[in-house]
Amino acid sequence: MPDSDEPDAPRERAESCFRKGYDAQMRGDLDAAIRWYQESLAAQPTAEAHTFLGWTLSFRGDYEGAIRECHRAIEVDPDFGNPYNDIGSYLIRLGRHDEAEAWLKRAMVAPRYEPRHYPHVNLARVLARRGDIQGAIRELRMALQLVPGYRPARMELHRLLGLLN
Repeated sequence: MPDSDEPDAPRERAESCFRKGYDAQMRGDLDAAIRWYQESLAAQPTAEAHTFLGWTLSFRGDYEGAIRECHRAIEVDPDFGNPYNDIGSYLIRLGRHDEAEAWLKRAMVAPRYEPRHYPHVNLARVLARRGDIQGAIRELRMALQLVPGYRPARMELHRLLGLLN
């Protein structure tokens, strides 16, 4: 009977390590999360593990390291949308708003991306900072079309609408 030489063994190991990394991250144990994500990547590189490793690094303020992991995620799976939005978000945190816009727009059209409202909210922040209040309002309305109950978008929309009055 085959053992770890089975074709699915690396994938299963990667998934198991990824889940342990995610659990550690949710508990706030960033050191353990990083180790588990790295183990997952050693077993089989995935866009998810690179992206979540980047997310964990961002919790430590290592936005450049987080961006590097997102680039690796995109190399593994260019259809996975999370790293595009995450790069945009990290660039915003680094004050590099103009660079962020292109990444956020790529997230919006990525074939495999679930929280599609996030890049709209992030782009609204970029546009508002640039003084394009109408553009920011448009992006927030797009986010709220996707997820009507998303409170941060609703609150920011109300704030920006108040600026127009």
